Amino acid sequence: MSRNTSRSRARRVSITSAAVFGGAVLALAVPTMAAAHVNVSPDEIVAGDHGVLTFSFSHGCDDSPTTALRITMPEGLASVAPTLDGDWTIDVERGADGLVSAVTYTALTPVPVDLRGAVSMSVGLDEDTPASLAFPVVQQCVEGATEWTQLAAEGENPHDLDSPAPVVTVTEAAAGGHGEHGATETTTDAAAEPVAADPLPTVLGTGGLVAGIAALVVAVLAYRRRV
Repeated sequence: MSRNTSRSRARRVSITSAAVFGGAVLALAVPTMAAAHVNVSPDEIVAGDHGVLTFSFSHGCDDSPTTALRITMPEGLASVAPTLDGDWTIDVERGADGLVSAVTYTALTPVPVDLRGAVSMSVGLDEDTPASLAFPVVQQCVEGATEWTQLAAEGENPHDLDSPAPVVTVTEAAAGGHGEHGATETTTDAAAEPVAADPLPTVLGTGGLVAGIAALVVAVLAYRRRV
C-alpha cells in the first residue's frame, strides 16, 4: 500500500468521524437551546376563574446561574397573590389602581443552570379578561440577564421567537358553569395531568441526529468508490 493511499484513507476516516461527531453535537445542543425558555403552566384558564400559575425555567443566561425573575402582570387580572416559598424572597409592585403590576422573585441561592427552578402565584380573572394574557419575564443571572418578552404576531408560531414571553390562553366559561367551581377543576387537572412536552426540541434533536447519520453514509459511499 502506498504512502499516498494510506494518507487518503486516514483523511477519509477523519472526515467521517468529524461528520458523526458534528451530528451528535447538533442533536444534543439544539434541544438544549430550544428548551431554554421560561414556561407557564397551566397555559389555559377559564374566564372568571382563579388558578395557580407556575413559571419554570431550566437554564440561566449563557450558562450563568439565575438570581431573580421579574414577572410583569398583564391587564385583565382581578387579583394576584404570589406563593410564599422558602427558596425565594418576593417583592410586589402595585400600580396607581392598587392592583399588582409586577412581582420579583429573588433566589436565596442562585439556581444552577443544570437545575430546574420554579415560582408560582394565584391569579383571579374577570369575565371580560382578554383572550390571552402575556407575562413578560426578565431573568436576572449572576452575569447578564435575559428578557423573555417577545410576543408572536397573528399567524406566527411562538416557537419561532428567540425570547417568547409566557402566554396563558383564556377560554370561555361553560354555559351554567360557576367560576369558583371551574377554578377548582382547573387547578386539580393541572396537578393530576402531566404537562405535555414541547415537541420542538425532539424534532430538532432528531434532525441533528439524522444529519450526522447522513454524513456518515455519504462518507462511507465515497470511501467505497475510491477503494
